[in-house]
Amino acid sequence: MVDKKQKIVTIGGGSGQFALLSGLRDLKGIDITAIVSMVDSGGSTGRLRDELGILPPGDILKCVLALSPQRDIIRTILLRRLTVDRRLQGHNAGNLLLTMLAEYTRSFATGVKALSEILDAHGTILPVTVDKATLVAQLSDGSRIYGQTAIDIPRETQREKIQDIYLVPHYHDTIAVYPPVIEAINSADFIFIGPGDLFTSIIPNLLVPGVKEAIQETNAIVFYIVNIMTKYGETDAFTGNDFVQKVEEYIGRTIDGIIYNTRKPTQKILEQYRAQKAEFVEIDNNGELWGNRNIHSSELLSVVGGIVRHDSKKLASLVSEIISSYGR
Repeated sequence: MVDKKQKIVTIGGGSGQFALLSGLRDLKGIDITAIVSMVDSGGSTGRLRDELGILPPGDILKCVLALSPQRDIIRTILLRRLTVDRRLQGHNAGNLLLTMLAEYTRSFATGVKALSEILDAHGTILPVTVDKATLVAQLSDGSRIYGQTAIDIPRETQREKIQDIYLVPHYHDTIAVYPPVIEAINSADFIFIGPGDLFTSIIPNLLVPGVKEAIQETNAIVFYIVNIMTKYGETDAFTGNDFVQKVEEYIGRTIDGIIYNTRKPTQKILEQYRAQKAEFVEIDNNGELWGNRNIHSSELLSVVGGIVRHDSKKLASLVSEIISSYGR
């Protein structure tokens, strides 16, 4: 008898989801579906979106690369920035390839499937929506910031706290979820939200109509992977509990479990991050605070190149233990 594969859904975007998928790719007995935010507006991705009117390819490309068995070699090639031609300067080959596939098939989702086939991705990558939208943050002083990049990189020395965040559709009154996203959530055994920038990578997925409702109704066990560091302009002074409460506010339900890193970076690295107004995320182990949520903690830290990230292999190992512990 062949054991049933566990259906794993990840929700996020950016480098956090890349780290998670890079580890999950090598686990046995799982079927991976990555749901990816579609509001990236910076760099090559932003230029392609503005010039050609396509959906942003950057985060999708990272997920396809993460799930490819030739990830390390292909990543070097496809993420290399072009420099010779003036029009192509700043773009990378991967974004251009995905754009070409989407334009040729006249379907962004089909372009993603084609790129996944080319790179032999071990999983399914789904844009959370195929409708174009702009991410908007409303601050506590009533002002608004338009665009993921502007929210992600504050230009002022100080900025009011983000009070709310929402999506503004480009061409319609509302934004529609890409239907396979709902199917994946409904059939999932486990859902892992994060890690990633809370307001610009995680929550934009949850704002698309139908996503939070599907998470509320799913029989899957839902985990949130807490960030290791806060981010200036987004999550200043956030504790682990603050992250969890904010995610639960946007999905409208209590999550089943929490994953977090226990190891602090060195003092030198912490000082480098403090210069960017970022701090280590502290977790209160008070059982009463967390209620019935299952808490899974481990040393998950990676500081390669002085950049604080979740270690892909350590994170995947903990996820594997969690899946096994439920015996589903």
